[in-house]
Amino acid sequence: MRQSFLHGALLLTAGVLLVKVVGALFKIPLSAVITEDGMGYFSTAYSFYNVIFSIATAGFPVAVSRMVSENDSLGRWRDVRRIRQAASPVFLLTGAVGTGLMILGAPLYTRAVGNAGALPAMLALAPSVLLCSLAAVYRGYYEGLRNMTPTTVSQVIEALAKLLFGLSGAYFVMARTSREFAASGTVLGRAVADGAEAQRTICAFGAAAAILGVTLGSALSLLYLHLRDRRGDGIPAAQLARAPQPQPRRTLARQLVRSSIPIAVGAVAMSISGLIDASFLQTRIAHILRTDPAPLLAMYAGSIPQANLDAPESIPNYLFGCYNMALTLFMIVPSVTQAFGVSALPSVTHAFARGVKAELRAAMETVLRATSIFALPAGIGLSVLAGPIARLVYGDRPSTPIIAAALAAMGAASIFAAVTTPLGSMLQAVGHMELPVILVLSGLVVKVVLNYILAGVPQINILGGGISTLVCYALVTVAELFALVRITGIRFDFVSTVFKPLLAAGCCGAAAYGVWRCLARATGGARLDALFAVAAGAAVYAAALVLLRAVRPQELKRLLRRAR
Repeated sequence: MRQSFLHGALLLTAGVLLVKVVGALFKIPLSAVITEDGMGYFSTAYSFYNVIFSIATAGFPVAVSRMVSENDSLGRWRDVRRIRQAASPVFLLTGAVGTGLMILGAPLYTRAVGNAGALPAMLALAPSVLLCSLAAVYRGYYEGLRNMTPTTVSQVIEALAKLLFGLSGAYFVMARTSREFAASGTVLGRAVADGAEAQRTICAFGAAAAILGVTLGSALSLLYLHLRDRRGDGIPAAQLARAPQPQPRRTLARQLVRSSIPIAVGAVAMSISGLIDASFLQTRIAHILRTDPAPLLAMYAGSIPQANLDAPESIPNYLFGCYNMALTLFMIVPSVTQAFGVSALPSVTHAFARGVKAELRAAMETVLRATSIFALPAGIGLSVLAGPIARLVYGDRPSTPIIAAALAAMGAASIFAAVTTPLGSMLQAVGHMELPVILVLSGLVVKVVLNYILAGVPQINILGGGISTLVCYALVTVAELFALVRITGIRFDFVSTVFKPLLAAGCCGAAAYGVWRCLARATGGARLDALFAVAAGAAVYAAALVLLRAVRPQELKRLLRRAR
């Protein structure tokens, strides 16, 4: 079933939104079950995993998708089939190596960042590298054929399994180990020095149980994709019969590896962003606590539990857990627009391979407009309503002000983070596979420097992660836009693609903040005030889009039209 960009993007976006809702139903109560300390262990494990996963697989699904789309547009359907055959052993090998690196590297990394409690979670997550590598073969193949359904359904299955097994597993482990400590003073049969050590150990194993749910979700997602593939890929036998002879499998494998290396380097670079935060935010805050703790402790007075104050070495992990609770909300925006990039790549590749400049411009402008329409109000809303949103999602807990402070900086950063992936996908689609890598690496150099400097300032600490992320993604976005215009020679209509959505988003943010202020005065600051403010902002935004004619009627008509 071939899908147009808009239809595929709509399907992927709906899937991503559902996955994010399920993810919120997982992470938000999970933070209450395993506490901020457990979220610190959970996030530290994920930061390392993302890098290993990117090294193992990240470039291959995009390379498979691009190669499949290009050969499909040229009628080389036997090559399309053979590309997947060539990809499978490569994915198996890299996934197995990635799992091995995760297992061997986990003890070294936890010692390096001074967070030994993250080790059980990292080991529980290791098999997911191999499972996700095998799933990526199917996802990249069907995305290249412009069929986003397998990817969407498999992601939803993975999220639901993570919710069911991860949350229930974490609750069971936390409850059982807490009862054991209360009864015998041990945790999983091991003696602990005091209540503080017991709490850290319990949270570490609770985080590992939650992450084991992620691994089980990856296994079920792979099982679905395997069963779905047995129904066929939709290429008719008549097309295969008249297709030219395919290239040798070894030749296609070499092309796949060559195409995937720059993409993989770029994906690794992006995942290193999380690793930078995990490493610097914890080590630099530990440095602050050793040299000048007073400003930091005064800044978060009443927000850091006494148990952590009694064990200062646990404060960096606690604050990193708070930072990642804000990061969970931040990631919603680029996660959704990543679907636009995935759907854009085969569509833009198809237009570029055929050399139809008008079709290429239309496809590229549609991607940029769709990204702007979603990202701008979401990012502005996260910034102006950071406090109310953090309170709505996480409740009145001591850490909520810390989460809100981090989220305020991340809201603006999410706009640029959301734009970089679709722009990078379009650069890859027009044949410049290495350019997004160079631009992202350049932005990350800036992020590393800023993160190290700012996270070491006592009055800034974890907020340095949000500020450095904002600067990094802003630079990458501007560079990618400039490169895309220069390479393609296409001049975007920035008034309709960016300026009009930005003006409407400004109205949205102003309306949401104004409504929240009015409600807060009337209710005394009820938790649900933020929900009504967001709804009011969304209504104003929709009206502004219509009045400014930022959404084109012909694009709405194409949303449900499949490509022929």
